[in-house]
Amino acid sequence: MVIQVLSIPILYLLISKRWKMEQKQYSNKWQERFDFFDKHGAPDTPEFKAALKAASFGKRILINMNIFAFFFGIIYFLILGLWKKGLVMLGITLGVGLVLNIIDFMIGGTIPNAVFTGVSVGMSALWAMVANYAYYIKETKGLDNWNPFEGIRMV
Repeated sequence: MVIQVLSIPILYLLISKRWKMEQKQYSNKWQERFDFFDKHGAPDTPEFKAALKAASFGKRILINMNIFAFFFGIIYFLILGLWKKGLVMLGITLGVGLVLNIIDFMIGGTIPNAVFTGVSVGMSALWAMVANYAYYIKETKGLDNWNPFEGIRMV
């Protein structure tokens, strides 16, 4: 009798803990982003643009940008399991840097450092803008391809 009384709360705790783990696989930020994408579609759709325009500034930043991707780029993409898209983005980043350095070399090294900084910040912003929707389509739709700009509006 004592074993039965003790086993019921233990069984309940095990079941409820497992249910909570399945239910809360993602953080609140990711759940909010996923809900927004589920409700309004891809970033290149008119519905998404209208909903984003109606959202508060903080929510727009939360949906459109990823601060970890901005600062850590390829490392963050690898952590999320977006290695294919991360390699493409790394190639684009290195390609842009190489072209800028070749131009700098050809004109005698007269490009100001501010240009290099601006391009670097721009490339970091590109990483940050791609991360959220890329992770969403990987996790919810199972699409894990090489195109990092799938469903992303560029202008």
